[in-house]
Amino acid sequence: MKLGGAAGAGRRANEAFDRMASQVDDNTGEVAARAARVIEVAVRVLRIPTLVLLVVPVPFVLATLALAASWEGAARVLGLVVGVAMALVSLAFGARRHRVLRAVDEPTALATELGIMVSLSGKVVETRGALEQIAGGGGWRVFSRLGGLWKGAGMTGRWIEGIGDLPRAKYFAPPKIGTTVFVTVAALWLVPISIVVTLFAAIGSLASAF
Repeated sequence: MKLGGAAGAGRRANEAFDRMASQVDDNTGEVAARAARVIEVAVRVLRIPTLVLLVVPVPFVLATLALAASWEGAARVLGLVVGVAMALVSLAFGARRHRVLRAVDEPTALATELGIMVSLSGKVVETRGALEQIAGGGGWRVFSRLGGLWKGAGMTGRWIEGIGDLPRAKYFAPPKIGTTVFVTVAALWLVPISIVVTLFAAIGSLASAF
């Protein structure tokens, strides 16, 4: 019974998705396809730089945790808290990077979801125009511009809830696009911060040894 119910629910979900996809007009479909290509290229270009950004702070974070674990009292607690906080930033960035990469692994599916996203807005012309504007940017600019464009288009809370069922497109619209930008900025700051924290931790450990 449970398997049959799950299969039925999956079938109904697929049918609903197909109905929404069939309601996307040709103009919206073309804009969505172009936007999907731009987004895919931008994500592919950023694949290596974001991997570097993910990997660079890791040894410093681990070093901070190792040094803090050797301390005692309040210093140990503080050091571990700082180290764990840095590790969480790195993990959050890595998880979001993985999800965004998966979102573009099938550009055709992404284009279909972007078209559905526009049709769900209730402001097809306005939303389509916002999506069309990203074609002028590349690399990191795509993500920063996407956040600003959706905000300028005045998307409703109901629309934001509706696109939550789109497994690919939702990462390129609010609120997830804002989270992606925020986590990436935090990861950028993590590089110098982790180096400085590790340096001070090492100095503190050396000082306590003498």
